[in-house]
Formats: sequence, C-alpha cells, structure tokens
Amino acid sequence: MTTENMPKFDLHTHNKMCGHAIGTIEDYIKAAVHKGLKMIGISDHAPYFHRSEDQPYPGITMAKSEFSMYIQEVLRLKKKYEDQIEVLLGIESDFFPKQADVYKRHLIEQPLDYIIGSVHYVDDISIFRKGRWDGLTNVEKVQLKERYFSLIEQSASSDMFDILGHIDAMKGFYPDFSNIEIKTLDQTLQIVGEYGKVIEINTSGKTKDSGGWYPEDDILERALYHNVGVTFGSDAHDPERVGDEFEEVQQRLKEIGFTELYFFRQRKKQSIKI
Repeated sequence: MTTENMPKFDLHTHNKMCGHAIGTIEDYIKAAVHKGLKMIGISDHAPYFHRSEDQPYPGITMAKSEFSMYIQEVLRLKKKYEDQIEVLLGIESDFFPKQADVYKRHLIEQPLDYIIGSVHYVDDISIFRKGRWDGLTNVEKVQLKERYFSLIEQSASSDMFDILGHIDAMKGFYPDFSNIEIKTLDQTLQIVGEYGKVIEINTSGKTKDSGGWYPEDDILERALYHNVGVTFGSDAHDPERVGDEFEEVQQRLKEIGFTELYFFRQRKKQSIKI
C-alpha cells in the first residue's frame, strides 16, 4: 500500500462532554466522513475516577455520571454510520500512578477499542501551566523533564494503555523544553517498545506556543530505533481539525523510516502499511 492510498484515520478526538471542546460526538464523525476518513476514533477525556466528586473540574473532563452515556452514544453512532465510516470507541485517560488501579477497574469493564494514556500532571501541576518553568535552575529543569518522562515510562509499564498520548507535550507552552538534554529518554522509549505500546503523532502542537507536532523528529527517530510503533491523532477539540495534517505526518514518518501505522479494535493492535 502506498502513502497516497492508505486509509486516512484519526484516533484522537474530543467533544463538548469534556468541557473544553466544541461540537457533539456526531459532529466529529460527520466531519470525518466529509474529509474522507475511513476510521474515526472518539477518545474524550475520562472522568477523574479517583475523586469523590462527580465532576471536580467541569472544564477538564466529563463527569463520572456521564461516562456510561458517552459509551452508549459512541456505540449508537458506530451502528448509525457503519456504512459510511468505521467508528472506534476510545478514551483518553490521565495517568496517576497512585490511583492506577482505580482507573483499571473502571476502564477494563467497558467495550473500548483502545485507551490513550496521557501524562498531564507532574508534581500535581499541569504540564501546560504557563510560568511553571520560571525561576528554575538548569539542573532543576533537567530533573523536571526527567520526572515527566519517568511518568511516561511508568504509564507504559503499567500495561493500562494501548497508545501513549503526546509524549513531549510539556513543550506546549515552553518550547525550550526540547533543548533540555536528559539521559533517560532512550530508557523510556526502550520500555515503551518492550511493552509493545504505540505512541501517537499528535498534530495539536500547532495550537500551542511550541508549534509543530508531538513528538518532535528526534524522539521519533529514537522511537524507531527502539521498535516503538506509531499512530495518528489530531487531538481535535473542534470538528474542523479532524484528520488535520494526516498526509504530512505519514510522509514524514516514511522519510524517517517507519513502515506501518497502528490502530486498535477491541484492544487488539492492527497495522496499516505506509
């Protein structure tokens, strides 16, 4: 299969249920059909299952009471649009090491096609919080970046997830993150490869100060060396971004040396030749 005719897909999309995206689940499916995608993955932010409140942060994740409705709505739309596009049921879950078992219990019982595991917090502070790097020494910056990639490594070895989301997204509002050299990156990627986890090329970096994609080419080249598989996700929070830059991503991956993209059905890895 050539780059030009491989089926176009997007495994990372959100919707208004999380509180910081626009459009319904169906809006994203319609956008995918309009753009000629063959598969669309719905993967909104999982509730904070470890919190006692139903929805402690309405602008970040859906409520626990809405989770079942989310599952049923995606399954309904999967059936409705089966003649036009394949709809995959996914979820993006935060990785909190101390509460991992709580999330496992809630997610394992659902008919999910895949789970994206994302590290959004380091030291209980959002990776996207502007100013969190202010005043840090070079040594402290190295240590913070190492703690971030350590969490990504732990998320891979937890065996909770199929896909690891935007693995250098901490650069989003701090572009100099990419220039901080750490010695543990290859170890992290080696673990990701050993556990058979897939990383996504996430094109939402263009919406942040860093621009570009997550992860950067240097990480992708190292990932290839460590036999880490890759997939595609726009991380769309607006239906207009569904499938955004898919063709550019597959071309760049081909140049780097990747030969396959992966997706998941019923938690089973499937490959497509680039």
